[in-house]
Amino acid sequence: MEVTQMIAGHGLLVYVFLGFLVGGMIIPFMTANSPLGFKKGSFIYTMIFQAIATMIAFSGIVAIFTGDLGWPITTIIMFAVWAVMMYIEIKKYKAIKLANLTNPETHKVLKSAFIKISLIQILLVVIMIVLMMVKAKGVFNI
Repeated sequence: MEVTQMIAGHGLLVYVFLGFLVGGMIIPFMTANSPLGFKKGSFIYTMIFQAIATMIAFSGIVAIFTGDLGWPITTIIMFAVWAVMMYIEIKKYKAIKLANLTNPETHKVLKSAFIKISLIQILLVVIMIVLMMVKAKGVFNI
C-alpha cells in the first residue's frame, strides 16, 4: 500500500468522524424527556467516538512511519487536537455518567453542555481539515 493511499484512508476516516460528530448532536434532542436514554445514548456515542478517533490516530501514525514523513508542525498539531478531543470527550461522559439526571435542571445543563462540546469538537476537526487542505495546496510548508 502506498503512502498516498494511507493518507487518503486517513482523510476518509476524518470525514466519517466529522459526519459522526454532526449526527451525534441529535442525541440530546432525541432523549429530551428521557434522562436514562440520554445517559445510554451518551455512552454509545462516546464509545463510537473513541473507536473512530483511535482509528484516525492509528492510520495517521502508520502513514507517518511507513512513509517516513517525519513530524512537521501540522502533524504535531493534529496529535494535540486528537488528545484534547479525547480528553474532553472522556470528561463529558464522566460528568453525564455521574450526574443525577433525574433532576430536570441537571439534565438540561448536561444536554446543553453536550451540544456545546460537540460544536467545539466539530470546529476543531474543521479547522484541522482546512489547515491540511491549505498545506496540501502549498500555501505554506510547515
